[in-house]
Amino acid sequence: RHIGEFIKKAYEEHLRDPNRFIVMLIPSRTDTKYWHEYIQDKATVKFIKGRLKFEIDGETMDAAPFPSALIIYGL
Repeated sequence: RHIGEFIKKAYEEHLRDPNRFIVMLIPSRTDTKYWHEYIQDKATVKFIKGRLKFEIDGETMDAAPFPSALIIYGL
């Protein structure tokens, strides 16, 4: 599925119960339609400095090819 559908669903769930926390770690794609429709001015956004790096068995792998953000509904 497209990430926009996932974010739309999270936003709709937030509207059903505004007291529930919904937290997403997603690519920081501020130029997309879904960002402006379901995130901008509707959620708390925390941008992650730099690019996420992952480890496998304690060995650092390549960094993510995109910036990331935490999106928080209900905060």
